[in-house]
Amino acid sequence: MKTTMNLKRFSLLVSVALAACAQIPSDPHKVTVNDFAGAQYAASIHLARDGWPDARWWTRYQDPQLDALVERALRDSPTLAVAAQRVAGANAALAVSRSAGGASTSLAAGLNRQRYSGNGLFPEPIGGNFFNDASVQVKAGYDFDWWGKHRAEVAASLGEVNARLAERAQAERTLAAAVAQRYFHWQFLSARAQATRALAALQEELVGERRQRVARGLANIDEQKIAERDLGALREQALGLDAQAAREREALRALVGDSAGSALDLQARPVNAGVASLPSRLGMDLLARRPDLQAARWRIESMLGRVAASQAAFYPDINLASAFGLDAVSLGRLLRPNSRTMLLGSAIELPLFDSLRLSADLGVARAERDASIADYNAAVARAVGEVAEEGATLQGLEREAAAHQATRAYSAELVATSTRRMQAGLADRGAVLLARQSLLRQDDIGLQQQDAALQTEVALIRALGGGYQTSTASATATAALPANKIN
Repeated sequence: MKTTMNLKRFSLLVSVALAACAQIPSDPHKVTVNDFAGAQYAASIHLARDGWPDARWWTRYQDPQLDALVERALRDSPTLAVAAQRVAGANAALAVSRSAGGASTSLAAGLNRQRYSGNGLFPEPIGGNFFNDASVQVKAGYDFDWWGKHRAEVAASLGEVNARLAERAQAERTLAAAVAQRYFHWQFLSARAQATRALAALQEELVGERRQRVARGLANIDEQKIAERDLGALREQALGLDAQAAREREALRALVGDSAGSALDLQARPVNAGVASLPSRLGMDLLARRPDLQAARWRIESMLGRVAASQAAFYPDINLASAFGLDAVSLGRLLRPNSRTMLLGSAIELPLFDSLRLSADLGVARAERDASIADYNAAVARAVGEVAEEGATLQGLEREAAAHQATRAYSAELVATSTRRMQAGLADRGAVLLARQSLLRQDDIGLQQQDAALQTEVALIRALGGGYQTSTASATATAALPANKIN
């Protein structure tokens, strides 16, 4: 009977506590995740190869120098060290969140000497005298987390950990792409500088031929001066290309984390043809393959946990507490049986007059949640746009390269015909030199086109996620977040 009365009293107490809770404000303005299942670029954009990049996509260029640079950057880059520390910080915060709930125990011990008042609560012989107060106590408590506040805080911290992990993956893929782009640009600048020097060598021959013609009275001095001016311009262009190549080398050194000041030992070599591919469909696959989108998705999860924790704060906090120990007015009596102390109780904390602060905290959490969703929507739209832009650019460059091959073929034919005419005595050496220069200039244009194509190809690989891949199911779940999880 007594147990039944205690249960009734506890039920009544809980009912009163719930009734005393502050009212949770409604959430009339909800930002929803857009449906990106059908996200796709224009049908007119397509490449010859279909598919997604590999995780180690740079190895497909079969360049040991590039492989070594990327591997070194992924191992030693300061940028990745920063990302790794952010992951460690998020894991530490998660550990703090997990340790905050459930059971807890502690041991407390104290030894005090105190004079008690002769006119206070304690009469003589305690009052008016000094006594030692010694105590040893084991305390235990348990947070039941009735309303899921602690679980929501752990979920928020876990979402931040996953977001940081995705950001580290994004940093790795961005770094690998930057190394490849800088390396390819250095190679083509070096090749262009070499080609420009070859062009200058032909121009030197042309200057000599013009000088001979002027000496024979077959040309005026202006033709010689124009040829000399063009030679100076070519030498200047070669020096400019050397300076640009040196700049790219230093940029590469910074990317790979070489702070010793030593120059990279790079050798100029031909660059293999591109290996770009473009998937026929994007949709949810793009969400699963872009680490930055996964980071934005996990930020939504984190914000949802913070909203849930803020809502749980409106409900009463009910916990159990217990303590067992020894307490005595002198150290010599501390271990006697009568010095034992015991405590078993519960505590209920009601947010009676705290509704303004709780409402403000909930409003902030909801605003951050909506901002995270808006950021995610913008990031997905931007990602689709990046793929479309790089794909369209690369498609145009491929067509431009095909047209350039025909132009170069005409220049090669001109070299052949002018050589035959010179051998037949129908043209001078100057005509052959001009034709060979025209061919070299076409080769320089080809090098620039190849450079632009590889830069765009790597940018497309980065836009497609650079080989990163998470489960499509987790990306699909993101689209259902507003309907199923946002309150």
